[in-house]
Amino acid sequence: MPTDCISYQTSGYFSKLIQDYLDQKSELKPLYNNFPTLENFEKQIAEKAGNFDNSNRIPLVATLKKQYQSIEISDSTKQNIELLALENTFTITTGHQLNLFSGPLYFLYKIISTINLTKELKSKYPSYNFVPIYWMATEDHDFEEINYFNFKGKKFRWNKESNGPVGRLSTEGLDEFFEIYSLELGSSTNANTLKKLFEDAYLKHDNLADATRFLANSLFANYGLVIIDADDGDLKSAFIPYVKEELEKQTSYKAVQETIEQLKEYTVQVNPREINLFYIEDNLRERIIFEEDKYFVNNTKISFSKEQILSELENHPEKFSPNVIMRPLYQEIILPNLCYIGGGGEIAYWLELKSFFDAVKITFPMILVRNSVLLATEKQEKKANQLNLSWSDLFTKQENLINTITHKISAFPIDLTPQKEILKTQFQYLYELANQTDKSFSGAVKAQEVKQTKGLENLEKRLLKAQKRKLSDQLQRITDLQCELFPNNSLQERQSNFSEFYLEKGEQLVPLLLQKLKPLEMNFNIITI
Repeated sequence: MPTDCISYQTSGYFSKLIQDYLDQKSELKPLYNNFPTLENFEKQIAEKAGNFDNSNRIPLVATLKKQYQSIEISDSTKQNIELLALENTFTITTGHQLNLFSGPLYFLYKIISTINLTKELKSKYPSYNFVPIYWMATEDHDFEEINYFNFKGKKFRWNKESNGPVGRLSTEGLDEFFEIYSLELGSSTNANTLKKLFEDAYLKHDNLADATRFLANSLFANYGLVIIDADDGDLKSAFIPYVKEELEKQTSYKAVQETIEQLKEYTVQVNPREINLFYIEDNLRERIIFEEDKYFVNNTKISFSKEQILSELENHPEKFSPNVIMRPLYQEIILPNLCYIGGGGEIAYWLELKSFFDAVKITFPMILVRNSVLLATEKQEKKANQLNLSWSDLFTKQENLINTITHKISAFPIDLTPQKEILKTQFQYLYELANQTDKSFSGAVKAQEVKQTKGLENLEKRLLKAQKRKLSDQLQRITDLQCELFPNNSLQERQSNFSEFYLEKGEQLVPLLLQKLKPLEMNFNIITI
């Protein structure tokens, strides 16, 4: 297989906004702080050190120790938790929903990008400590987005009612789900490892947050990953002043609306609400709405006066949950964070937020596009070589790929452009002749040119179609290979679950990815397993 490099910009799977951000287009520079390069971290460290409230380290460490009480953790994770108490320790953070059994493959890539970046930073800046953080999105409530995963082309869905924060959701009923899934895994050594991992995570823990923590810890604890559940009253105590400002002044709405104006040529990822907070309980997560001098919890009978809601905030900060606009600020308040690593959609909404961070005087983190990966088996790589396909070819949209290959391998040219040029030259003479007569003759010439050009285009299409039929066996092999690598004509990392590849590589899978991925290179990685 040719070792051609696929950049994010040329892969065809990233939005114009992300491409322009990666190209550091001048019009986007007001929307972020320091672009993520190794050298720029020196400035980011200085800014965060001067802005971060180090007193927040005490509840952070205490909360993490409490959350890790019930599971066995590695020495490296234990050490990293202790290091967070020190003023020369900073974090690199990624976040992810509590997808069942991790959901799509990019769950791994986010965390591995985060771990690898901390290693690079420690090598470059040895006087500081860098801790990789996985922020579990425990306060989300869109259960339909996380209650399934795809395995070998089949969707495995957990059917259950859910209303409140997903992290508090009971894992009851997953034993029946597991019975069905385990049959698909088979009985190999790697399959049995996966079965035990699922059982220990989901059947031996009472809620989705604890199950997900166990799963991520099992996969990554040896690399010092620290997992945080921010649905916690002690952590939210530090966030109280910012929640109060949101309730009283709606600062985020005003700031983000101004930024959206600067992004009008792009597709905006999220639109702010006037109050970007939810009110939560075990089975409740609803928006807080301000109307007629009162605060209402949407779809409930709960309401507060201004004095009452501020009292509720002081006494029960755990009941106030940030939405997608406020969550990044909460993260940067409680973590000594330098950089957030996310997918294209996440980076897009972070780009809406810098003016909000400026308004509340909190350092805006670097934002880094996570590693993207295409995993190919040796058999698939061999097929690609036999078909004389490059990785760039395989990233091409299928219809364009088939047309290009048909032109390339056809025994004779099926592009009638030369004939069209000859026709154009012939009609040029007729136009010159028409100029010596009258306008009606010019119209007749134009109509005839259009008709004959269209005739050639139709012949070209029919010729291409005929060649596709003639070359159908070879083209089908190309299509089959691309469908294997890009299921549902989408990126593999957005479709497949890690367990599909764990069956092949077992415990070697994570170390292989850790070895190959370079978070600051910003290229699409193709890895043979």
